[in-house]
Amino acid sequence: MSNIASLLQASLQPASRKQAEQQLHALASQQGFLAHLLTLILDGSYDQSTRLAGGIYLKNISKLRWEEDDAPLPEADKAALRSQLVPAMIALSDPTVKAIRAQIAESVALIAELDFPAKWTDLIDQLILSLSKTDYSINVGVLQTAHSIFNQWRAQVRSDELFTEINFVLSRFMQPFLDLSNQTATILLSSPAPPNIAIVTQAQIILVDIFYDFTCQDLPPGIEDAHDSFFAPQTGLFQRFMSWDPAELRSDPDETQPSLPAQLKTKIFEIGELYIKLFPDQLSRSPAVEGFVQSVWELIGSNKLPGVADDSLVSQSLRFISTAIRSGYYKSLFSSRDTIASLVQGVIIPNIGLRDHEMEQFEDEPLEFIRLDLAFGGSASEVATRRQAAADVLQALVSSGYQTEATEIVGTWITSGLQQYNSNPAQNWKAKDSAIYLLTAVATEASTTQHGVTSTNALVDVVKFFSEHVYQDLQAPAGSIHEILYVDAIRFLLTFRNQLTRNQLLSVLPLLVRHLNADHYVTYTYAAITIDRILSIKKGTQLLFSQADIHDLAADLLNALLNKIEAAGPPEKVAENDHLMKCAMRIIVTARQTLTPVYQQVLQRLVTILGVIAKNPSNPNFDQYIFESISALLRFIVGGTPSTLPTFEQTLFGPFTFILQQDIDQYIPYVFQILAQMLEAHSTGVPSEYRSLLPFLLTPTCWQQKGSIPGLVKLLKAFLARDAAEMVKTGQITAVLAVIQQRLIPSKINDGWGFELLQSVVQHVPPAQLKQYFKAVVMTLLTRMQTSKTDKYVYLFSHFLLFTMAVNVDGLGPDYVISAIEEIQAQLWSQVLVNFIIPQVPKMPHKDRKVAAVGLIRMLTQSRIMLTPPSTQSWHPAFVSVIKLFSEPQYLAKSKDEEQSTGITEIDFEEQTAGYQAAYSRLAAADGAPVDPVAYVRDPQDFLGQALVKADPRVRGLLATGDEKVVQPFVQALVASGYAIQ
Repeated sequence: MSNIASLLQASLQPASRKQAEQQLHALASQQGFLAHLLTLILDGSYDQSTRLAGGIYLKNISKLRWEEDDAPLPEADKAALRSQLVPAMIALSDPTVKAIRAQIAESVALIAELDFPAKWTDLIDQLILSLSKTDYSINVGVLQTAHSIFNQWRAQVRSDELFTEINFVLSRFMQPFLDLSNQTATILLSSPAPPNIAIVTQAQIILVDIFYDFTCQDLPPGIEDAHDSFFAPQTGLFQRFMSWDPAELRSDPDETQPSLPAQLKTKIFEIGELYIKLFPDQLSRSPAVEGFVQSVWELIGSNKLPGVADDSLVSQSLRFISTAIRSGYYKSLFSSRDTIASLVQGVIIPNIGLRDHEMEQFEDEPLEFIRLDLAFGGSASEVATRRQAAADVLQALVSSGYQTEATEIVGTWITSGLQQYNSNPAQNWKAKDSAIYLLTAVATEASTTQHGVTSTNALVDVVKFFSEHVYQDLQAPAGSIHEILYVDAIRFLLTFRNQLTRNQLLSVLPLLVRHLNADHYVTYTYAAITIDRILSIKKGTQLLFSQADIHDLAADLLNALLNKIEAAGPPEKVAENDHLMKCAMRIIVTARQTLTPVYQQVLQRLVTILGVIAKNPSNPNFDQYIFESISALLRFIVGGTPSTLPTFEQTLFGPFTFILQQDIDQYIPYVFQILAQMLEAHSTGVPSEYRSLLPFLLTPTCWQQKGSIPGLVKLLKAFLARDAAEMVKTGQITAVLAVIQQRLIPSKINDGWGFELLQSVVQHVPPAQLKQYFKAVVMTLLTRMQTSKTDKYVYLFSHFLLFTMAVNVDGLGPDYVISAIEEIQAQLWSQVLVNFIIPQVPKMPHKDRKVAAVGLIRMLTQSRIMLTPPSTQSWHPAFVSVIKLFSEPQYLAKSKDEEQSTGITEIDFEEQTAGYQAAYSRLAAADGAPVDPVAYVRDPQDFLGQALVKADPRVRGLLATGDEKVVQPFVQALVASGYAIQ
């Protein structure tokens, strides 16, 4: 334990980071570690960097290991830490240790998410007792901690459990909250200003945040009763703060961070917006909205707040206006033509133009410019910049019944902007930029980030505007117009891609290829984003563009993209622009076998790029897309030309071995998936290069990283399908079962992967050789059922037993499974069947119902044990569960979509949450089409009929005594269909 400080220091150095983290990981599960760590964080004799590293490590433990199955944290340590965290927060109240306090606050929130209120009943009381009448440094710490706990309610779905927690908090915290709100506001709104005005204002800002937390799900009675004290015109705290602007807190005009009063007003507008959406009746008790709208005019009308520091306040106040318009409750405020004209002139036009700092960002921080620009995808909550917020007000007018007036008024501004540009294009490019932005806003009725504009304003002809004013910029020679106008033209195409026909889109693709070769970062990146989104367009479930459409362009497109990626230089610069890599992936996925003539060069370039970024992995999205590109290239090229497989293996084995040897943990999950994909491409046998890898795959260290487990399971399944006999001969099957029994089945996170691997063992290892291990495996499964049963586990366990009885493997009949369970304890099988399997059958998802039906049918008709008393008592309930499955036959057949599915479009890469370590980064291209384990059964109902015809006479005897209302009509229907059962 004495080494903790030096290990934390070592974890900050790249050379010693990995080793230090491994040692800290091992120490963390020792008794007393958490207390030692917290003591070090609070000890001022250590330097700040060590204490901060300790705070971050504590936060990471809270996030990743608090409920860990493997090497769990001692419960006594966890309880001790819970009791010490709030006092630690108070001890870190000094502003000089703010960064350390933030880590502790986050640790409190993370642990509270899991343990509060059940295991941490005194948390709220601890916080309340820590509040001070006079020391606002302490209050800020306490309020930040409280807010970090309550803030999680905002994103949660309504449930009884959630409201129990909220009510528990409100019953204790509401009165202290209201008292402190009143006290703090009184201090700030009285004169003279207090000497500690900054820290008191910070407290007031967090109190407003907590007000939002308390009202984000429902309106608490305490806040409802105090409504007027917050919302009343002139006298309510929120209204009074709108005009509050103390000289002591005014910031320099060149400052880019919002002042404290601006932050406070922004938060109040957020609450106004929330109330319009959730509690309009409450707002209508007084002219509160009218007061807020008046405040917007007074604060931001006619561009009164031009500074960058006020961007978030201006954007949020405009969002408040948009929400009020969309709600439909305030038609009288916005319906007159004069109001709309003054809204456009006073609020929209001043904020729609590109500003100087945005132009600086365009040149100096192009990726941030793109990120903010793309954030405006259609939902108001995504508004990020002033111009987006102004455009959103315009879209609110268009979609709320003011379409004619808004279109007409804005139309004059658009015409004027275009005329201004045409009079002097070099000088007045900003006028055209604003005109295009206005047109985009007024033309959009509904849109999403993923699909672009989905419906347009009928009064605007988007295609005509594109052909008259935008297409010319798309075609313009490099350098002949301002760079922003190229970007505007490409963005227009991106936004309105659904409004253009397939042929129109195909005709602009060559122009986009040209823009991929542009010099400017934003221009070529936007070209890549647009190509990716155009190639992703679907009509119904089918992609609009196929390999034939980009046959002639694919090689040029890939070449341009890979040139840009390769030219970036150092690893972090190569990996920063994931838009380029995503576009490359999309072209590979679309072009498919078209790339066969150039696949070797493409593969080699991808591997070279991988070699560069492997030196310093820094962007999970880029990583996802490059591995997805390699996997898709492998899938389609080898699928079309199997003889290319050795080339892939020779090119990839070297880099993959390096990744495994260097333990580059971000990449290992991908490597296992692609190795599995290559091995699966061998129809029989396992080449020696793979076989030599197998001992390494079965070492415990391989299975420590959670993210690797799914890929490892996929790889071992590929080995079992091709090489099970050899694995039995060498004893490696024992190691596979050890992994299943010791690491996967006991884990609540990984039990699903354990069963998937176990199913593969059952399918491919000859039953006679599996027999010696099978009883022990079943014991492991039953032990987990007894010690830590979950709903998911009961389902997985039941499905596994049915799967084992269903698959068509010689020597693996139902009695193979049943006898193993009966050997453990007589009559145990009937208990398992009645208590677990039968209740699970109706809950089986679509994809598993056929397996369940076949497993049950084989058990009912082929098991000798089931026909021997007392097991016969559970025969009837099991037969009734089969009948219920057949009452919904649509669940037993494959849908058309499933049959046509190629697998590759199953995941839209848009939805991928690529992330390191915690999340498994699944490669969609590495997933083949799902295999039916009971493909030998074409029609389950016919299978049942035939099985009953051939069954032991005792089965007919059991059928004859079956339930008159359920069993008899079903049997008679089978007889009527031609099955000679009776």
